[in-house]
This record gives sequence, C-alpha cells and structure tokens, in this order.
Amino acid sequence: MTDTKPTVAFLGLGLMGARQARRLIEAGWPLVLWNRSREKAEALAPLGARVAGSAAAAAEAEIVITMLENGPIVEDVVFAQGVAGAMRPGAVLIDMSSIKPAEAQDHAARLAEKGIAYLDAPVSGGTVGAEEGTLAIMVGGDETVFDRIARVFAPMGRATRVGPHGAGQLAKLANQIIVGVTIGAVAEALMLAARGGADPAKVREALRGGFAESRVLDLHGARMVERDFTTKGRSVTHLKDLDNALDAAERLGLAATPFTAATADLFRGLLANAGDLDHSGLLVELERRNPAN
Repeated sequence: MTDTKPTVAFLGLGLMGARQARRLIEAGWPLVLWNRSREKAEALAPLGARVAGSAAAAAEAEIVITMLENGPIVEDVVFAQGVAGAMRPGAVLIDMSSIKPAEAQDHAARLAEKGIAYLDAPVSGGTVGAEEGTLAIMVGGDETVFDRIARVFAPMGRATRVGPHGAGQLAKLANQIIVGVTIGAVAEALMLAARGGADPAKVREALRGGFAESRVLDLHGARMVERDFTTKGRSVTHLKDLDNALDAAERLGLAATPFTAATADLFRGLLANAGDLDHSGLLVELERRNPAN
C-alpha cells in the first residue's frame, strides 16, 4: 500500500458499523457506504462518504469491510448480492461480523479462488468502544495480508492477529463466553445479596478493587443496580454467539462446555420471557427463575 489511503467500502451500518465507519471517515479514509436501509448510509454522507446503491456497487474498492448481523447474512451479501463478483483480484475483504469459525473458513476459501484476500476480524467493546475507537479486534488470516492492511484497523481500535482463517472468530467466541458467564455471575451474586437484605449498590461498591473487580462488574453491574436494561449489547446477538461457540465446541470434539451451555440457556429464557433487553438483563431472567416467597 502507498501512503495514499485506498478507498474502503463499508457494508453494514448498524449500532456498531455506523460508529466504526465514522471513525474511519474522521481519520481520513475515503469511504463508500452501503446499508440495507439506505438512510443509515445517507446519515454519514455529510461527513464526506459516498453512498452506493448496492453492496456490489460499493465493492469495487480496494478494501471491503463487512459488519453484518450473522453468517447467513454475510453469505448473502458477499456471494448472492455480488460483492465477491465485483471485487478485483488483490483486493481484501475484512469481515468484522461475528459468525461461525467454519463459515469464515469457507468464505476465505471461496474468495481465494477469485484472488481475493480475506481476514475475519470480529470485535469486542460494544458501542462505547466503537464510538471511542477502542475496540479489541481479533483477526484471523494470512500474516502478510494483516501486515499489509493493518493501518485500516487503527482508527477503530487495537487489532491482534490470533491465527489463521477462523481464528479471529474463535477468539470472539472466547470473549463472548467470558463476558456472558461473567454477566451471569454478577447478576446471580447481586440477586443473592439483595434477597438477603444487603444493598446491591453497596455490595458492588464493596467488591470493586478486590478479586471480583471486572469491566462487567463496573458497567453491567451498574446497569443491574440502576435497573437500566436499555439495549447497549443485544441479548439476541449474545445468544447467537454462544450458540456458535457450542457449535464450534462440538465440531472440535469438546464433550463438556457447561458454563457456555448454562449461560446460553439463561439468554434463551430472557428472550422468551422479557424480550431483547441489554445483556445485563440476565438479572431479570434469574429473578424470574427465583420468585420471592
């Protein structure tokens, strides 16, 4: 790559993607945008981005970033809607969506047949991290490709190559297991404290600085104490990731993943009984399963 920044196509401008695209625009990257709901792309046009009429029309850029909801949607946009066909040999597709590792490996192989490089690069950090450019970006793929385009990640956060194709998705699943199980543990602990007569806000304050301190206790614990379950991290998305982790575990021959399975069950109950609350809403599901006498 030369010192001149190449054009980047950004496909998918939801809660995360819109904020990531804004960071790239503000860092001086020429962007062409596409989103299924065109108005979300149009909202960023005043910042200097160009809006494409279709995903395929956007994909003539040297670097294409997808930030979509799940694997089947990535499959549809990249292959059925013509993105892969529109990309030039030597271009790079960076999929920052959270999908199954097996899907990432399949996409990489199919794109390689067309001379297109591929990196799976899911993220962690939520909308706050996307807004501030502090996302943890977990990258799978060829090291030379990663080194060649690494600077495109910089405005969005800290990128680390963790292995070959699919490894980025495995790292994201590891992240989601840790975050989900920890949210459940914090919710269960605060429920126990409250049921026994302790002030959950004071309990959270007392625990901070000890071995129980974590970003989850800080952020999600505060949401539980304030009972603010406005969606910042979607429960339906977290369940999707945990189900993908269970699928990956089965493919890898792991016979027992009890923490992942139990947390997925809690999210399933939350979605069935309270809807798509913030994932700190696991407290609501635990309370439902433990009615007051």
